[in-house]
Order: sequence, then structure tokens, then C-alpha cells
Amino acid sequence: MSALLAKLRSFKLLAFAACLMPFALMVLGIVRQSLGPDPAESLMQSTGEWAFRILALVLLARPLSKQGWPQLFRVRRMLGLFMFFYVCVHLLLFAQVYVGWSAEILAEELVERPYVIVGFAAWLLLLPLAVTSTDGWRRRLRQHWRQLHRAVYAVTLLAWLHVLWLARSDIGDAVVYGVIFGVLLGWRAKEFFKKSLRTVKP
Repeated sequence: MSALLAKLRSFKLLAFAACLMPFALMVLGIVRQSLGPDPAESLMQSTGEWAFRILALVLLARPLSKQGWPQLFRVRRMLGLFMFFYVCVHLLLFAQVYVGWSAEILAEELVERPYVIVGFAAWLLLLPLAVTSTDGWRRRLRQHWRQLHRAVYAVTLLAWLHVLWLARSDIGDAVVYGVIFGVLLGWRAKEFFKKSLRTVKP
């Protein structure tokens, strides 16, 4: 048992370091001024991409657990919080660089650019998930906790629309992410219907 706990702790530390590394490299790039001619654009793209990659890992955790590889599932909460962290940095960069914390400019962006609306809606849905990610909140909400956290599926759809509408003509990344998320959400839909059929059988 102690050996198993030691392996789990080591995996958690490895997962934590892996999730933090992209942000550390971004900070290093700022210090070294090596982010290219448009550092803000580079940071916006990097934080958005890493949020997407970690979201894919969050969704992949349960299928892997069902296949006998539960390690990723055991750090799913950590992955979810890191995903929220990168989304928050992404949003703060947008507010600072492109909006300048101006409510008037933000209103114009929301009207003229639908990808801003769906991106902001995804962040709003993620906010209560991050707040209630603790064991204490899980005990308080009981069965409602799982229902609340199913909002991650809506977040996935909104985030994908954000990338698709932002891409305009170059939709290669959006197509790749769409296939990945489609497979992962399709697996969940299949599991849900299988469970529903077992429930209704006499």
C-alpha cells in the first residue's frame, strides 16, 4: 500500500510539474523577450492552446480509467484547476491588451465578435466548477455536485466554437480538436445510454 501511495504521489508531482511547465516557459520568454514581434498574441495563443490540451486530458481521464489506467483520473481535479488557470490567464490577457479594461470596448467586442461571447460564456461556466472542486463542496452538494460538473461538456462545446470562429479561414486546429472532443464526448454519450438501459431493465 505504501509503495502504491508513493507512486501516486510521484505521478501527482509529475503531473503538477508538467502542467506548470508551459506557464514557466511563458514567463521565461517574457523575461528573455523571446516571444516574437507580438508577445501578447503569442501569450494569448499559448494559454488558449494549453487550456485546450488540458481539457482534452480531463475528458480522457475516465475512458482511460475504464481501460485499467486510473492514474490520470486520480489527478483529474488538478488538471481541471490548471485548465481553469490557463483560461483565466487567457482572459486577463484579452482584458488587458485588447480591451484595456474598458466596458465600452468590451461591449463592442461582444457584439462584433461572437467568439468572444462563447469564450466568455465558457469561462463563466468554469467558474463554479473551479470553486466547488474541493472535497468540502462535494460533500455539501452531494448528488448535485456531479450534475453541476457535467457543465464541462457545455464548456467543451463553447470552447470549440471559440476556436472555430476565431480561426476564420484556417480551421485546421479547430477540426483536430473537434475530432478529439467528438470522440471523447461520444464515448460519454455511449456510456450514459448503456447505464440508462441497465436502469430501465426489469
